[in-house]
Amino acid sequence: MQSYWGIDLGGTKIECAVLQTETGTLPSLDSVVIRKRIDTEASKGYDHILNQAKTLIEQVKAETGLQPDRIGFGTPGTFDPVRKTMKNCNTTVLNGKPMKQDLARLLGIPVEVANDANCFVLSEATMGIVPDVVPDYETIFGVIMGTGVGGGIVVRGRDGQPVVLNGLQGIGGEWGHNVVEENGYPCYCGKRGCVEQVISGPALQRYYHQISGVERLLPEIMERYHAGSDLFASQTVNRLLEYFAKSMSMIINVLDPDAIVLGGGLGNIDLLYTEGVERIKKYIFNSGEVNTRFLKPKLGDSAGVFGASML
Repeated sequence: MQSYWGIDLGGTKIECAVLQTETGTLPSLDSVVIRKRIDTEASKGYDHILNQAKTLIEQVKAETGLQPDRIGFGTPGTFDPVRKTMKNCNTTVLNGKPMKQDLARLLGIPVEVANDANCFVLSEATMGIVPDVVPDYETIFGVIMGTGVGGGIVVRGRDGQPVVLNGLQGIGGEWGHNVVEENGYPCYCGKRGCVEQVISGPALQRYYHQISGVERLLPEIMERYHAGSDLFASQTVNRLLEYFAKSMSMIINVLDPDAIVLGGGLGNIDLLYTEGVERIKKYIFNSGEVNTRFLKPKLGDSAGVFGASML
């Protein structure tokens, strides 16, 4: 038997999952031995976060009787393969820190690190929706659309197993920080009009407030759109669909994936799979045809920790 250990290192919670399979067999949902969470307590600083991860791993060891020989970490940011430090983390105390090396030293075992979007697409490509719909895929793009906008890429390796494309600088798949609205809203990355500042949940709520003078959460905006009672809701949803189409056409024109899996809260908006995909036709470099499959994820909030275990 072989065990897969993963940690999803969130700003609020740290989750550990262990999956166990026959040697040489990829895990499935039936492979889960345990899932356990504790508070991150990020306000107590970098060293405390790492020690919380160690504490959780020790608890899981005690409860399962298993010992990891390596472990994968899904993180709220990116490991810079050049500087060997973390960057772009919304848990800001991690930025600039050699977290991969520090974790390996603290735990005494090899550690792999990837951002949460990469973990999401890896798990969906391995044990999620992709094997059900496009089992013979070559390339899968995974999207997280929620508070932020992230992405990750998985390709089929020469041995048939999924491989995450991190990229030379560790930013492979980061479509959320391409500019789609010239002179748009300032982004924390230093640019203006990034995808994340146009079609993330907070960006859409901000836009609705700007044009209506009323603050509403996105679920209420969607309800008012479907009711047909709110012109501002219609404008907000139209903005979402149009910029979603523009942004996705860039991914398809460059990467041409077999499928795109839409995760995060906005991935539950059915219009993206119909009207959103329809609008891509006018931007794609393919005579107005969109053959890319757009898929809803299967694993929900389990995707991050399962993907981390497979790193």
